[in-house]
Amino acid sequence: MELLDDKMRVWLESAKFVKPNPGVYVLYNRNKDPIYIGESNNLEKTFTKYVDTDFEGNECKQKTQFYQRVFSDNSKELQLQLIDQFRSETNELPTCNSEIKIETH
Repeated sequence: MELLDDKMRVWLESAKFVKPNPGVYVLYNRNKDPIYIGESNNLEKTFTKYVDTDFEGNECKQKTQFYQRVFSDNSKELQLQLIDQFRSETNELPTCNSEIKIETH
C-alpha cells in the first residue's frame, strides 16, 4: 500500500541524499506495509539523524526497509491528511504512529 506518489526507495541507500526541504515521509517494513507517517521541516536533517542513530533506538522504526517522501510547504497538514486517509482505509494507524504520539521534528 503506497501512500505517496513518490517512488518507493530502499532505506539507507538513498536516505542520506534527501534535500534539506520540508516534507512528509512514509516508512515501510519489508512487506512494504506503511509503519510510520512523519513530517519534517528539514528531511535531510531528520533522515541523517535516523541513519546516524538507527532511529534513536526506536524498535518500531528500526523495521524500516523502504520509504517514500514528498516535499511540501504544508507538511503538518499533509501528514494529518495521510494519517486520516490511512485510518479511514484500514481502521487503524500505522504501527509506529500508534505506539507513540504523532510527532513532528
